[in-house]
Amino acid sequence: MHEKSIVEDVIGDLVDNFAETVHKKKNVSFFEQDEDTVASRFNRLFGREKPIHHVLGGGKSADVLLWRNKKISASVLMGATAIWVLFEWINFHFLSLVCYGLLLGMIVQFVWSNASGALNRSSQSRVPRLVLPKDFFADVGVTVGTEVNRGLMFLQDLACRGSLKQFLMAVIGLWLAAIIGSCCNFLTVLYIGFVGAHTMPVLYERYEDEVDGFVDSLLMKFHSHYKKIDTGFLSRIPSGKFGFKKYD
Repeated sequence: MHEKSIVEDVIGDLVDNFAETVHKKKNVSFFEQDEDTVASRFNRLFGREKPIHHVLGGGKSADVLLWRNKKISASVLMGATAIWVLFEWINFHFLSLVCYGLLLGMIVQFVWSNASGALNRSSQSRVPRLVLPKDFFADVGVTVGTEVNRGLMFLQDLACRGSLKQFLMAVIGLWLAAIIGSCCNFLTVLYIGFVGAHTMPVLYERYEDEVDGFVDSLLMKFHSHYKKIDTGFLSRIPSGKFGFKKYD
């Protein structure tokens, strides 16, 4: 019963906190909004001190994610949507797509070569050829292997040297990921992540102060409820058997 009341308090605080944020956004005056904006700069999301464009790496990739050029960003998003619809709704197979792509390329090169030779016999134009760099697949393999090893090291560090709080958060995150994976296939998960990467940064940049204030107050309330659970249940677990360094 005690744990149930704590969960109900957490859900109630989330609803109240969201309602208070919306209410403040509607009723705040011009001068109060300036003060809140200045104060919120000290509590950026995840302790961020640099602009969101710099956090995303800058350059053309950040410009695409933040919709600096709307035509390019919309084209990338529409291309990803077309690929998802092609494989998910039409049930098109990857091998068929590769074969049709190669077939189309061969037909274009065949027509180009014979048409240029028939129309201009004196000087036959050179047909363009697609050649991938030799180090392309090696670089892709090294990058993927590095990121996979980094993720494995992170999870193993949490299991061996992390705190109990970090370990439980990782377990809950993997459990939620497993539930999402059971509801939809891997391509749909990738598409959802791709759409989120192309919509959430630009929305966060536009409503930066409101999101930072909401997340900051949410984390404070989550920390207070975690202390209640820690004093009532987690503190009774002997940490010596599991090798966790438990700290607040």
